[in-house]
Amino acid sequence: MNDNAEQQPLTVTTSYPESLLAHAFVTALTHEDADTRQRAEARGQRWRQVLAAMTAGRVTVGSRTPVTGVPAWVTPEVMRGGFSTGAVSAGGPLQAHETDAARNFGVPAERRALFAYSLTEPGLARLWDLLDSGGYEVGVPEEAALLTVAWLVRHGESDAAAALVAELEPFADRLRFLPRPAVASASASAAGAAVHRRTVSDAVDTLVRRRPNAAVEAQREALAVWQPFGDELLVHWLRNAGDGQVLEAAPDADWLARGQALLGRYRVLAAQHTLCTKHRKPKENLGILRGALEEVVAGRPLEARRLGLLRHAVRSMVGRRGLPGSEAHTALRRDQAGQAARPSHYALAQLMLGRLAVLPQDDGITDVTALLSPVGEEESRETGLPVGAVVPAGIGEAVESAMSAPLDTLVGRGVVPSAEVMAELVPQLVAAATAHAYGDEALRGVMAANYRAFRNRRSLLLLDLAQQVRVEELPWVRAVSGQRSAVLGASDDEGALVVLRQLGEVAVQAFPGTLLPNPLVREFGVLGRDCDLGVPFVEELAADIFMGTFGPKFLKAARVAAELLRGTLYERYYGIDYAAIRNLAIVTAGQALTGSSGARSDPGFAALCAERAAVTSRHWSVAANGKVIEQAQILTTHNLATLVDRVGVTPRSGWAGLADRCFVTVCRLTARVHHNPRPLRTIKDAAYAWRQMMFYLSLCPPAEQRRFLAGLEAEVARHPAHVATRLAPALAGLALVVEGAAFGEDGTAEAGRARRFTGWTTERHWMR
Repeated sequence: MNDNAEQQPLTVTTSYPESLLAHAFVTALTHEDADTRQRAEARGQRWRQVLAAMTAGRVTVGSRTPVTGVPAWVTPEVMRGGFSTGAVSAGGPLQAHETDAARNFGVPAERRALFAYSLTEPGLARLWDLLDSGGYEVGVPEEAALLTVAWLVRHGESDAAAALVAELEPFADRLRFLPRPAVASASASAAGAAVHRRTVSDAVDTLVRRRPNAAVEAQREALAVWQPFGDELLVHWLRNAGDGQVLEAAPDADWLARGQALLGRYRVLAAQHTLCTKHRKPKENLGILRGALEEVVAGRPLEARRLGLLRHAVRSMVGRRGLPGSEAHTALRRDQAGQAARPSHYALAQLMLGRLAVLPQDDGITDVTALLSPVGEEESRETGLPVGAVVPAGIGEAVESAMSAPLDTLVGRGVVPSAEVMAELVPQLVAAATAHAYGDEALRGVMAANYRAFRNRRSLLLLDLAQQVRVEELPWVRAVSGQRSAVLGASDDEGALVVLRQLGEVAVQAFPGTLLPNPLVREFGVLGRDCDLGVPFVEELAADIFMGTFGPKFLKAARVAAELLRGTLYERYYGIDYAAIRNLAIVTAGQALTGSSGARSDPGFAALCAERAAVTSRHWSVAANGKVIEQAQILTTHNLATLVDRVGVTPRSGWAGLADRCFVTVCRLTARVHHNPRPLRTIKDAAYAWRQMMFYLSLCPPAEQRRFLAGLEAEVARHPAHVATRLAPALAGLALVVEGAAFGEDGTAEAGRARRFTGWTTERHWMR
């Protein structure tokens, strides 16, 4: 289920939360990891709350105000799939910072008392200090409310402050409006500013969870302790060998005394070194030598079988490694000692924890290189690790995950491996860009913190094209909306359009074959509104919850694509009449119909997509929905045309370079179809990458298009043979369109030898 889609099924049942509750219950009972069991138990408890709230009528599933008596701006507690638990994120028991504040203020430990004190002269003075210092943290948006009140009062906006207080006051006993104290830190201020995926604290938590590798440590003990001791036992037995035959004669008193001392040392070593147990096994060479020595030292003659085992063990040890003290044996033991002396990953993790301990724990790491340097002399003296020991890759990855750097740097270093991960970081930059519209520095800080907290708000399950709550609907944001400048345009180096262009370029450059994920589209939409772009960004809709219609913004986006792509290879390949779409958009402008819920919809665009997908309302299915949605993505290019034509995105590698990389993605995904019992998702993703390839290729001049087509065969040859077989119809279809021909109404040509590549089908997909 897509948490970010703005439409959901017509009816909602308890089957989905019941299935998630059952899954959590099984995990809590059966999982081998205790922490996982504990998390599953807590998750199951929240799903029980969801079901209880649904059956008791305390929540209205599908509404923007799911919790009875709570306005839309209050942050609800939302589970997977958009189901509200009936609780609110800013509610619950008092948190530690609230309890401390009540003690410091000398008021009862109650939220209403804290709220009232914050509106007094000393309470406002404390909030003003926080505004000036930046020493606060906003965990949920509500915690920015009283800071905003204080800012309004200080700047003479008494009426706005009073109106905001009046709107907040009915919830003063339930919600925490007080910010959390924190160490002040610099915020990102532009698209080129540093962001981080993890904090130092997150990296520390990752390293703390590392445990010594039992197998590695046992091997280290074997090399450092038991093999040298085994050599001593072997030398001792060889002292008694005559003509190579061990225990040919009775041992003398000196030999027995030395044997007694060796056995004493063995008992000490066995008590101190317990990881390796091989020496305890009676059939291992070391166990045979030791056991025989115990018998002889005790004065008991060796029976024939044990004597035979002893002599065989001695011969095999000498034959395998040579005599102790020989050149070959000495070289072997020297290498093994070197291996044993190498520091363990666990020991180096402890070293790294010490390096991280001196850094601010709630920020990213600005100088990763220094942290990953080899062990220095002073550290060697303190830890016993050898000078020059190198930090292993596994520990380096944990540290690099907290790297603080410009977004494109993190992408290049692999810290941001996907568009989905990029979407997690973008709110840090969008928060700074949107807050830059406020002229006052203190207010910018509050609004940036508020935005970052708001972006942690999970999407609700909604009906009938209803929209998720937007940040500008929060009462404290509305209260200071007049402080924003009119437009954040390209003239400002930190303006929304500049940030949008830079983020768009990073997205298409780094992940050209990947559909823009909805969280990233959402951030693009915020920036687009701030710079008055005039064209909305469109989400990917989920096929299992699609209701057969689209909002007006889809047709607007299709018109942008029509203006950019009319007469191109893209239009010919997908059989689009962009002139007709442009006319439809002109006719429909200002005349969008309204659905039963009051949400605006565009039946003309929906009908066009259904017609192109050859789907009728009588044949509802997830696959049929997917076909309609895919046609909408084809017509709109799923935001690519908007990024190129309206935002001005221009990738460094050029359009042909992006097309090349898209085709590599197509081949890689196609390779995964082989022996895949459920290949349809992979085929769909390959078709999306193909569509983006067609978009980039259509922006190339004819000469670059010919060069691209000439290189396809060589790229296919780099993949398993079945990839060429599966892609043959798509490649034939592309060549056919390039040569000026066209597909039939069913998307095929030449009796099915050439096909238009789309991902969704209500029949068996030809790529299977």
